Amino acid sequence: MKDFSFYKGKKVFVTGHTGFKGTWLSEVLSLAGAEVMGYSTYTEKPISLYQLSAVKRNIREVKGDVRDYISMLNAMQSFQPDIVLHLAAQPLVRESFARPVDTFEINVMGTVNILECVRHCDSVQSCLNVTTDKVYLNREWVWGYREDEKLDGYDPYSNSKSCSELVTSSYKKSFFSDNHVGISTARAGNVIGGGDFAKDRIIPDCIRAAQAGRTILVRNPNSTRPYQHVLEPIFAYLLIAQRQYEDRAYADSYNVGPDECDCITTGELAELFCTCWGEGQAWKAERMDGPHEANFLKLDCSKIKSTFQWSPGWHVGEAVGRTVEWTKAWQAGEDVDGVMEMQIKQYMNA
Repeated sequence: MKDFSFYKGKKVFVTGHTGFKGTWLSEVLSLAGAEVMGYSTYTEKPISLYQLSAVKRNIREVKGDVRDYISMLNAMQSFQPDIVLHLAAQPLVRESFARPVDTFEINVMGTVNILECVRHCDSVQSCLNVTTDKVYLNREWVWGYREDEKLDGYDPYSNSKSCSELVTSSYKKSFFSDNHVGISTARAGNVIGGGDFAKDRIIPDCIRAAQAGRTILVRNPNSTRPYQHVLEPIFAYLLIAQRQYEDRAYADSYNVGPDECDCITTGELAELFCTCWGEGQAWKAERMDGPHEANFLKLDCSKIKSTFQWSPGWHVGEAVGRTVEWTKAWQAGEDVDGVMEMQIKQYMNA
């Protein structure tokens, strides 16, 4: 996507708009001239990108839970959106072991409810359910998973997202078989970028350690993941939603990940961070007991590349550098919205 023209004036309903990825998405849509309604259970946190950004002044928002069907239906019907982007989730693997019931309720019944709302809102032309690269049965093999591989996530988070994929498939066949609404799912790899303050994520952990002047502790330095800047999947989501709006034949499931060269180990990512951060920052491996996590995970993104001529804009080194750029600007008290807007425009020209 080199321009925003399609989204100008479009009404877009976004669940989970207050999250890390949701805030970046809302910023992009606002710059595009879209009319956005965000739906989220947003609660005050010690710090979040949504709190730091000014995007909330440019969108309408409703405080609500995706588990509350009536509340979400009322919000959607009052807004009459053209496009629905479903990002709301309990997104953390380790948290899902502590809160499995909440994780399944939010990630599975949240999907049921959003699709029920779409089913009863005639204005919707395009709906995208955002899941994860972790939906696949992970066999720890060295090649990337394709969209037709078996879905069977191991942990409660991953499995709940596998279920979300199955729910979406069932609804498409049962209620949208006439293609009056384009419905797709997008399975994105691990994202990094400015403003992610989540716990148990490698780059936010690196930033907290660097800010405190500590050595970074990496618990799984040899695990391989498909790391990408947050703008990569966001622009892919918008591309999929646009194209299926224009032609329902594009409604499908799509992997969204980096090129082969950017599937690196956690240790390599930590090393990249230390180089970008400077100031003598260092990391070390430390064994930490915890729940099961996959050691090797990679996506085959041939489908989205061939279907839409999509390709990643930034390599992982650039993604880390942009994250550090945003973080140091925030530390210095600079305008984080200005940095976000600058990075969005630079990404579009990449």
